[in-house]
Amino acid sequence: MSLQLPPLHLPRHVGRELVTGADPYVPAVARVLRIHELIPDVRLFDLRFTDAELARRFTWRPGQFVELSVLGVGEGPFSLPSSPTRQGVVQLGIRRVGVLTNFLFDHVHEGDEVGLRGPLGHGFPIELFVDRDVLLVAGGLGIVPIRGLLHFLIDLRHLFRRVVVLYGSRSPERVLFREELETFVRRGDAEILLTVDAVEGRPWKGREGFVTELIDDIEFDPQNSVAAACGPPVFYRFVLDKLVKSGFHKDRIFLSLERRMECGVGKCGHCAVGYTFTCLHGPVFSYWDAVNLPELIDQ
Repeated sequence: MSLQLPPLHLPRHVGRELVTGADPYVPAVARVLRIHELIPDVRLFDLRFTDAELARRFTWRPGQFVELSVLGVGEGPFSLPSSPTRQGVVQLGIRRVGVLTNFLFDHVHEGDEVGLRGPLGHGFPIELFVDRDVLLVAGGLGIVPIRGLLHFLIDLRHLFRRVVVLYGSRSPERVLFREELETFVRRGDAEILLTVDAVEGRPWKGREGFVTELIDDIEFDPQNSVAAACGPPVFYRFVLDKLVKSGFHKDRIFLSLERRMECGVGKCGHCAVGYTFTCLHGPVFSYWDAVNLPELIDQ
């Protein structure tokens, strides 16, 4: 079934046809509208392009990413935790891990300007999700790109059957978007199960254990379902095996391997695995595509 979403355009592969301009190396200027601290080392940045026409037509496919730059500091790839159904504002979930992100946390404030180029890479093949149950599995910071897909599914809820989210984090205080996820459950938008590795006496109403254990708690028809997953390397090793044993076809399990990117245009070689460039051919791969390239998963 072809996904018809006029006037929303969701390209399968952007290639060089970047929304931000004809030159893939030149960023467009965006202003920081809002900075929200999710947990001490992770923040959500709301950005809008200063060019009103660009802000109006900028769109992407869930699972794609952008390159954010600060003049004189550096540039880095970041996945999009928001949905293209909500245009005008671009959201980025950013964790403090290095020179660029330290600068963003310490010196970039609301009203400041940064550079954005993109969207880049392949996103999730949404057309394959239509009229099927959709299982989303996330571990840790992997909820960031999964959230963008979840928002998309909820905004176009009539196109999909069940939407189930399984999300595991290290501890209760590190569960990202917790209030938002609880709201989705109350409204009946999605079935969401949360778990943490260890409670250790902290207040927590969810499960304790690994996210793979949640797969046993749901009933679904894998012949009419698709799964999307994102998490740290060790997460894939167990989640993918569990999904396959549960009956999911490898060509209906999709992985976001966004941790591997660097330049975003296949020039630096940082993300190369054999003949595959994660930034060009991914960051979303089917498990079938990745099974013969184990380095994509075992990072």
